[in-house]
Amino acid sequence: MDLKVHINNIHGSQMAAKITGKFTLDKNNFRFTAIAFGRIGGQNIGAKISKTTKKELENLGYDVEEVIMLLQRNLLQGDLTLPEGLKKESFVDD
Repeated sequence: MDLKVHINNIHGSQMAAKITGKFTLDKNNFRFTAIAFGRIGGQNIGAKISKTTKKELENLGYDVEEVIMLLQRNLLQGDLTLPEGLKKESFVDD
């Protein structure tokens, strides 16, 4: 499964941030939102997709839970693209 993540916007800090963006899955684009938490217990991200997106993924033959897990893993590992002017250092602890 070829999943690419692009961040549109991040609001918050290193402690907690709301992320909006899109992901491309085998040439299909979908929107998502996520909440990222840091510090206590380490990094954690909860990604959400709309019911419409879930239905589209199912119709294309994808396992929705597997897609969400892959999306979250990419976000946690920093496997993503950012809008010009936004740097990972502004919201990620090194």
